[in-house]
Amino acid sequence: MGQSQSAPSPPTTTTTTTTPPASCPMHQTAPLNSSSGCPTHRSSPASSPSTSGCPVQHTSAPKGCPVEHASTTGINPLNQMPSLPQTPLDPHSQSVPLPTDRTLSSIPRGIEGGKTQTWEYPSPQQFYNALVRKGWETPTEHVETMVDIHNFLNERAWNEVLRWEMRVAQFVVHSISPGDEQPHLARFKGRPGEMSPKARFWMFMGWLLPTRFNSEPPFDRHDWIVRRPRTGEEVRYVIDYYSAPPTPDGDPVFALDVRPALDNLGSVRQRVSVGMSDIWETMRERGWGNNRS
Repeated sequence: MGQSQSAPSPPTTTTTTTTPPASCPMHQTAPLNSSSGCPTHRSSPASSPSTSGCPVQHTSAPKGCPVEHASTTGINPLNQMPSLPQTPLDPHSQSVPLPTDRTLSSIPRGIEGGKTQTWEYPSPQQFYNALVRKGWETPTEHVETMVDIHNFLNERAWNEVLRWEMRVAQFVVHSISPGDEQPHLARFKGRPGEMSPKARFWMFMGWLLPTRFNSEPPFDRHDWIVRRPRTGEEVRYVIDYYSAPPTPDGDPVFALDVRPALDNLGSVRQRVSVGMSDIWETMRERGWGNNRS
């Protein structure tokens, strides 16, 4: 989502591990394995440094979204992004033209004129311009795949947000009328240089018990502000993006740790409740408490 138009082993309920669908264009090229997803700058799965064919060199390029979030010049307050032009920043350095079409996400951003409006992902040209601004050298022919990766990751992140919201609202999102009490993404911010407390905890566990926990840090972080129209309440969600080992076929795998931030008592209760439910479910699956003859 560009402009605002129209792992470690965290709990399973807050983390989703996913591979891109077979129809994703990234399956039509060399396998990718890690990527950073920003609700404004990337798409379906990206690739990790260990797998061949990643369009971004993660070992040398800075991690996180290609868009500069720290700048204050011309920043859109809804997504903390500068305006992204649809024309090449340097026509002489861009080897091939890139599409300027933008894709609508499934992520609602509000209601206008009685209709639900969704966030819009950046075009490949806008995405490439963001990379150029950050000084990342990326082959032009890989940009469209990277955009698909970005979009894929953000759609999965929103699905995880809805799972949390369904626990709160006690309704099935898909059964309600469009825009009727449906939570929406009010605004967001990429924070690739700031590790969340939970990510730091898992990093520490990886250092303390390297055989049990992964010490690889998340390659990106986002904070999403979700608004609940029923109450007008705004809730901050933290999303950590991890690269996971690829499948035996070489397909990239990602783990998204999505959870409400511990900003208020309601979010604390929600996190504790889900954590206890996960523990109980795990114990039940292992046969704890079953009567044995």
